[in-house]
Formats: sequence, C-alpha cells, structure tokens
Amino acid sequence: MILDAHAHVRLPVRDHLAALDAAGVAASVLFATRPHPERATDLASLRREMSVLDAALAGRGNGTDGYRAAVGELHDTLAAHPDRFLGFGPVPLDAPEEEIAAIVARDVAGRGLYGIGELTPPAGQAARVEPVLRAAADHGGLPVVVHGFAPTTPADLATLADLAARHPSVPLVVSQLGGLNWMEAIAYVRERPSMYLELSTAPLALAVRMAVRELPDRALFGSDTPYGDPVVARTVVERVTSPGETRDRVLGGNLAELLGLDSVLSGQG
Repeated sequence: MILDAHAHVRLPVRDHLAALDAAGVAASVLFATRPHPERATDLASLRREMSVLDAALAGRGNGTDGYRAAVGELHDTLAAHPDRFLGFGPVPLDAPEEEIAAIVARDVAGRGLYGIGELTPPAGQAARVEPVLRAAADHGGLPVVVHGFAPTTPADLATLADLAARHPSVPLVVSQLGGLNWMEAIAYVRERPSMYLELSTAPLALAVRMAVRELPDRALFGSDTPYGDPVVARTVVERVTSPGETRDRVLGGNLAELLGLDSVLSGQG
C-alpha cells in the first residue's frame, strides 16, 4: 500500500486525485495551503503565488482571512474524499501557548485529524514549535510535521532535534529531507528515535538513497504536491531501493505505522 506523506491542497482536487492514481498512491497526507502554484499560467503569476509562500515561511501572511480560507479548503477536500486524504491541521505559531493548546484540542484532535502541520517557523526560530509539541503530547502524541527546506537552517535542525529529545512521546517529522541540509537532517533524525524524515523535493537521488539506508524504519515517501509530483517522487524511491521490505516500508509501511493505519490497510488489502 503506497501512501504519500506530504501534500497540500491542489486545485482542482480532481487533478490531485489523478496524480495519486497515476502513481498508484492509495492515500495522501494533506496539509492546508495559502499559495496555489498550480494556478500559475506564466512566470509572473507563479512569482505572485510564490510570494505568498515566501511570506508564510518568513512568519508573515498569517492574516485571519487567509488562514480561514486555507483551513476551509482543507476540510472541504477531506470531507469530499475521506478515503484518499489523511488530514493534518495547521497551527499558527505566533499564537499564545494557551490558544495553541485550544486549537489543537478543537481543530485537530476534535476533528479526528491525524496530526499537526506543516508548521513553518521562520529561519532561526524553530524553538517556536515547542508549544505545539506540548499540545500534541496532551492528545496521545499527535505527529507534528515541520517544514525542512529553506529557510530552515542547520541550527534549526539542531533545535528540532533538541525539542524531540525533550518531547519523546511526540513523533516529529522533518519534511523535504531537510532541503540542502540533508546530511545534517539524516544525522539528527538517526539519533532521535521519535524523529522521522520525509523525502520530498530531495536535491539529489543520492540524498534519498542515503536517507533510506540510514533510516529504513523512519524515512517517509512524500511528493510535496503541488510543488512536486507523486509519480516522480515514487520513481526516485524505486530507483534507489530494491524490491522488498525496505522499499515497502518507505513507500507506505512506515507512515501506516506512524498514523496507526495498519488495521485499516490490512482490511483494504
């Protein structure tokens, strides 16, 4: 059973479903998003969409209207396709800790979502994730996914590793293989049993190969749709692995265990 560990709402949703079908993906983790690069028709319109992403990664653009619209898109998609998407809920990192706890209780655990994310702390501010980890621990250790590509720095990865050590009951997923800092990301995740590494947007096939070799039980196939593509991401994993248990775990087994999907998947299989 192939499971995509990283995707954002892609519009129209039928195109996302078609991409999953083409890759043979049974279901995908789904995050909310404010930018929609798939709507771009030329370089200028892509720059406009990416400027929204840049603002979010810099800790800006957290206005109430944009946040609500993104959350609305997420829940509409989850409601329409509950068999294909595994919902994760966003949490604004600039909110007070008590508000973060309330959001996690009401909008993540209360809605039966699978986890929290994708969190995007600004560069040098990964410590802002800690209140979310505390809230996640209060709800049975909900998985928390944190953006791993730029502007995430090696120091941010070190901070995330320290946070994981302080909150070992909470699975902490570093996404996008840590970006250009993939060697540091692999090393940190290897030393923290509660950390996972998601493999999308890898800069090199070598990076995916090394992550799988070092983390066969905690590497997660992901596409980062709509920035990436499930077919391409699956092909990279299959090019650097041999058929067998490790490939099967990376393409879905590890995520199924992390999210407690084993019984569901065995029933479908």
